[in-house]
Amino acid sequence: MTTKLFGEPVRRREDARLIIGKGRYLDDIGHNALAAAFVRSPHAHARITAIDTDGALDVEGLVAIYTYEDLHGPMAEPLPVLIPHPQLHHPRTGYPLANGIVNHVGEPIVMVVATDRYIAEDAAERILVSYEELPVVVGVDAAREAANWVHEDVPTNVAAHHHQETGDVEAALAGSTRTMSFTQYIERSACTPMEGKGVHARWDADDSSLRVYTSTQASTSVRAAIAAKLELSLDKVEVIAPDVGGGFGVKIVHPWPEELLIPLAAIALGAEVKWTEDRREHFISSAHERQQRQEITVGYDDDGRISALDVHIWHDNGAYTPYGIIVPIVTATQLVGPYVIPTYRVRVESVYTNTVIVTPYRGAGRPQGCYAMERTMDRIADELDLDRAVVRERNLIQADQFPYDHHLTFQDGRPVIYDSGDYVGLMDKLKVLVGWPEASRLRDEAAARGKLLGVGMAMYVEGTGPGPYEGGHVQVLGSGKVLVSTGLTSQGQGHETAFAQIVASELGVPIEDIEVTTGDTRRFGYAVGTFASRAAVMSGNAIALAARGVKEKALRIAADVLEVDPGDLEIDEGLVQVKGTPGASIPLRTVAVLSNPLRYAFDEAAKQATQFAGPADDSKPPVAVGDAPGLEHVDYYSPIRSTFASGAHAAIVEIDPATWEIEIVKYAVVHDCGNVVNPMIVEGQVHGGVAQGVGGALYERMAYDSDGQLQNASFMDFLMPYASEIPDVVIDHQETPSPLNPLGIKGAGEAGVIPGTAAIASAIEDAVGRRISSMPISPTELYDLMRNDDSELTAAHARRSGTGAMA
Repeated sequence: MTTKLFGEPVRRREDARLIIGKGRYLDDIGHNALAAAFVRSPHAHARITAIDTDGALDVEGLVAIYTYEDLHGPMAEPLPVLIPHPQLHHPRTGYPLANGIVNHVGEPIVMVVATDRYIAEDAAERILVSYEELPVVVGVDAAREAANWVHEDVPTNVAAHHHQETGDVEAALAGSTRTMSFTQYIERSACTPMEGKGVHARWDADDSSLRVYTSTQASTSVRAAIAAKLELSLDKVEVIAPDVGGGFGVKIVHPWPEELLIPLAAIALGAEVKWTEDRREHFISSAHERQQRQEITVGYDDDGRISALDVHIWHDNGAYTPYGIIVPIVTATQLVGPYVIPTYRVRVESVYTNTVIVTPYRGAGRPQGCYAMERTMDRIADELDLDRAVVRERNLIQADQFPYDHHLTFQDGRPVIYDSGDYVGLMDKLKVLVGWPEASRLRDEAAARGKLLGVGMAMYVEGTGPGPYEGGHVQVLGSGKVLVSTGLTSQGQGHETAFAQIVASELGVPIEDIEVTTGDTRRFGYAVGTFASRAAVMSGNAIALAARGVKEKALRIAADVLEVDPGDLEIDEGLVQVKGTPGASIPLRTVAVLSNPLRYAFDEAAKQATQFAGPADDSKPPVAVGDAPGLEHVDYYSPIRSTFASGAHAAIVEIDPATWEIEIVKYAVVHDCGNVVNPMIVEGQVHGGVAQGVGGALYERMAYDSDGQLQNASFMDFLMPYASEIPDVVIDHQETPSPLNPLGIKGAGEAGVIPGTAAIASAIEDAVGRRISSMPISPTELYDLMRNDDSELTAAHARRSGTGAMA
């Protein structure tokens, strides 16, 4: 049946609209709105001693100027800590507008509203802010030293001490046959979506209602925050995410100061107000991620089996902690990967620095954890002169060990219990896909061309679909159109297609008849948001349950009309029919009409539902007790815990020893996200993730100087890979369905990026024979490493004979 589309590579329905310029992004809204601009701090740490707005007051077109002194009630309080945690003992957040102190370059101090953005910017330039500069803390090492403090009431600079442990690590290390210790660094990076943040607000004074459009990953949560901070009734606030030009995590934070200040101004001025973020603003005032120092000690035996793992992480959370310590918790709990780690301890110290806040960026702590675990595997293999694949295989969780409990607590507060998987199968497929046994031959061929060739691999497990819930609403109209809505938002993931496929398959209707709406609180008021590879798992299952509710009601109504048992009916191509008897049928659109008993007929179809249309059982009410008019159903999916996707990546690199340019010549991915709704969309997600993984390994780095000034706050200076730097990606899928949800699916959105840094570092190290301990790495840094006589050689470099399996 053509309506059974689950698992089919259906082309993305939204793409035609987006690629011909018919998308509706934030800046396409409110062309006649007043415009806002901001005066932001040029200093990383300073006390504001005066704000002089006089110079801006004679600017023609100026409408209003706001400073902290103009904020009252909840708006004058610090922004919320969205995810409190008992181990976050010194949480700190900023204010919508700076209250006396600025703690990073780019922190907003003054909001200017004018008739257009040009005038607002001109007025903002005339506002003079006086500062008393304070000592600056940049980077985890400076924060650890605590010679200076970011917040005067946090003298250690430590926001949180996070600790999880299984077993007695000290005893296990002492009893291990071998141990090793090393330190590694991951530098700062950032999401840099094509579209920055933006907000448009419109106030209706007649009924005291507010409509806000915002480029967000969490429209329902932004709605709640606006209502709380502006002291509005929740039912009077609407928040809509229009088309969003990428998110990758930065837009899950809420409320951003601008999401409160723009509505505040709209209410105060009785006019539409809009702000769209420019690129420099995004670099210096949104959010970054990744930077961590990771100190690792591992115990293992002569066969490479791990007996104990002890990891101490220093996490740079920037100037504030609005998103709690989710990123380091994810690192701490996902670091163990697909391996049996009998004894494990992780200690995290999350520290303040005078830099932009840190919130999840695609992968959200997992790339750092994968880098720690996979480079540990590489080092064990190197020390023991074993194949890197063999060491991994000896430590893998076996298929008969699921569900596998790591005795850790995940970011959702639930246990880290892997629901299903086949990690041995992943490794087997990866070795074939990348040509693992051929490494020596490839290395020799590259050497003949004057190149250094290396191969690396990395495996990962990704917790996806964390709760608490998402919901779905499915409604069949009398026209036959099927309306589907869910509260989480879309930023390019293909939700309009995947969710429609689920409904088409569950309800038996053509996908062309299905219309999907996401991120609009007018259509669906309860939701959590789009993050942590959860959309398909959470909203996908909620929508499936809602569709099943509609189907049950449709079969029941049709059964009365056709005088058959509901169990004898099926729905195909929008037709409810007796199984095996196609002639005995009724269109689903007619069932929708009949589901709503009418007194008045407005068209020919509606006549069928009026009181004199035909015989009726007058012993029963028109709408049965416990039933409701209309062919629609709302349902929610709330998981007992997260489901865990997995995968394995391998990279082959060639390095030119004349320039130390690094080229990725092949990249292989084996991915397992359970049952796949749309393999084409999943492959697209993997490709995009791999591109960001390449960027994180070789290019992307937020470079702060010691004064807290971002040195590369533009696309002229911040490097991202072009299509020319992204290798062809070969992909194989493996499906181990999740037993935790009705559809058996796991998330896929972040999988492509997680192991990239680890796999590419492994390949570079294999090629050059020098320890790679800090990523990303540039040709210049690799050149310096090779010239440094103190840089550590790998054992394999000395042993390599040129034949046999790779080290």
